[in-house]
Amino acid sequence: MRTIAIVAFAGLAATAQPVFAQSMMAQQAPMTKVDGVIAAVNGNEVDVTAADGSKDAVNLNDRTRIVYSVPIAIDQIKPGSFIGAGAQADGAGGNNAMEITVFPESMRGVGEGFRKWDQGPKSTMTNGTVSTVVGTSNRTLTVTYKGGQQKVSVAQDTPIITFEVADKSALTPGAHVTVRGFKAPDGKINAGFFTVGKSGSTPPV
Repeated sequence: MRTIAIVAFAGLAATAQPVFAQSMMAQQAPMTKVDGVIAAVNGNEVDVTAADGSKDAVNLNDRTRIVYSVPIAIDQIKPGSFIGAGAQADGAGGNNAMEITVFPESMRGVGEGFRKWDQGPKSTMTNGTVSTVVGTSNRTLTVTYKGGQQKVSVAQDTPIITFEVADKSALTPGAHVTVRGFKAPDGKINAGFFTVGKSGSTPPV
């Protein structure tokens, strides 16, 4: 699956480029992303197995932030919702959504704007406030941000999530996760941000 950029929950991270990366990038690079399933948790080390079978050891630290990714229905996108829309440009001035995050009110304004995304040459990321919603099963959103707006088409089967605050107790064997952090000299990843699929779900990656 593709990634919607992860954003700070009550100041935890930021869409498309996590906030923690902005403060640490000068000291550590490049940022690493791991998608997979937790195989084991031993103290502050979390072992993650990717779909291709590769394994990564991830270290938790006092900067690590943990959130649940919670699937929600398309009708949760309403006028006034602050969203992040990962999409593909449709070649006609619009964008076809690949995945949508409806942010909690505490995250309003984080990452606001329109930019290129990292999921191909035509991929886009729009963070802004929904001003209009047109349609029923398939919907077209007008997403407004400072300095502009974008049209985003959302199919009924587009992955749509929101975030909930979580803690270390969410990190259990079998949980689907996306991790962002920096690789240490010993090859382990110092985690800045953990997204955990709630109730067995898989977070967009």
